[in-house]
Amino acid sequence: MAIVNLSTWDDYVSLLPEAHLLQTSMWGETKKKYGWRPERILTGDTGAQILFRKLPLGFTMAYIPKGPLGPNWIDIWPEVHEVCRKNRAVFLRVEPDMEDTASINLLSKLPGFTPVEDTIQPRQTIYVDISGSPDDWLSRMKQKARYNTRLAEKKDVSVIECEDFDAFDRLMKTTGRRDGFGVHSIDYYQTAYRLFKQKGKVALLQAIFDNRPLAMLMVFAHGSRAYYLYGASGDEERQRMPAYLLQFEAMKWSARQGCSQYDLWGIPDAPEEELEACFETRSDGLWGVYRFKRGLGGRIYRSCPGYDYIYQPLLYKLIRRKMLQSRGLTGG
Repeated sequence: MAIVNLSTWDDYVSLLPEAHLLQTSMWGETKKKYGWRPERILTGDTGAQILFRKLPLGFTMAYIPKGPLGPNWIDIWPEVHEVCRKNRAVFLRVEPDMEDTASINLLSKLPGFTPVEDTIQPRQTIYVDISGSPDDWLSRMKQKARYNTRLAEKKDVSVIECEDFDAFDRLMKTTGRRDGFGVHSIDYYQTAYRLFKQKGKVALLQAIFDNRPLAMLMVFAHGSRAYYLYGASGDEERQRMPAYLLQFEAMKWSARQGCSQYDLWGIPDAPEEELEACFETRSDGLWGVYRFKRGLGGRIYRSCPGYDYIYQPLLYKLIRRKMLQSRGLTGG
C-alpha cells in the first residue's frame, strides 16, 4: 500500500506549483482536528490526499478535495480503493481541480465513478490575475472598485498584518449575523493559521482606522495561487470602504509570495449572464459577496462536477438523500 508520511508528501507537493491548497498537508492537518482523518497516497508521480470522516456504525465517507495530483490517475485508483475499503468507506467523493470545460474528458480518468452536480467546495469562483504591477491590477478592476480602493486610502484606512484573533472573532460573528451565514469557531481559524504560518503560507490582515479594526481577512498561498478563504467586516465606518483596500493589500502579499493568481473562492453557481443580470437585486446566499468580488477584476471560473465511487450502494442512497436535503437540493 502506497501510503506515505507527512514529510514525504510535503516533498512531493513542493514540486507541483499548480497543486491546490486543499491537497497540502497543512490543510489535511487542519481538518484532522475537526472530524477528518487524512491519508496520503503516492504512486510514481501521482498522489492524493484523502480525508476520511466518520459515519454511524463504523463507516466513513472518503473525500479527495481538488485532487488527485499528477498525470497518471489510472495508476493510483487501485491503491485509493484499497485504502477506502480498509477504512470502511461507503463512498469516495473526488472533486478534481479542473475547469468544467475539461470534464468531458475526465471520466476516462475516473473509471467506475458517477458524476454528481453538487460539490462540497464552491463550484464557482473568481480568479484575479496578479501578474504585473499593482497599477495593472487596479486598471483591471471595475471602475467603482478601483475608486473605492483609492477612497479607502484617502480616508485614512491602513492595512496591517497581525495576529489579532479576538478582533477577527468579533468581526466574523458580526458578518455572520449581518449576512446570514455560519462561521467556524475561533479555534478553527487559529489552527489553520498556526499550521500554515509555520511555512509562511498565510497572513491575517486587518484594515484599521483610528486604531480600530474595521475589516479582516485570512489569505493563504501555495505555489502559483493565493486563496482568500475567510474574511469579515464590521458595521462601523463602512463608508470608508476598508474591504476594498484590504483585498488590494492581500493581493500585494500574495504577489510577494510568488503567486500570479488570486482565488476569491465562492460565488453563486449561475451562468455569468444571470450573475450580471441579477447581482444588483439579489442578496441571498453568495449573491452579496458576488456583488463585491466581481469588482476586483477577475474572471469567473467554474470547476468540474464531483465524482462518487460507491462501495456500499444502499447506504450511499441514504447518505446522498441527507446530503441533498441539507443543501436544499431535493425541493423539500
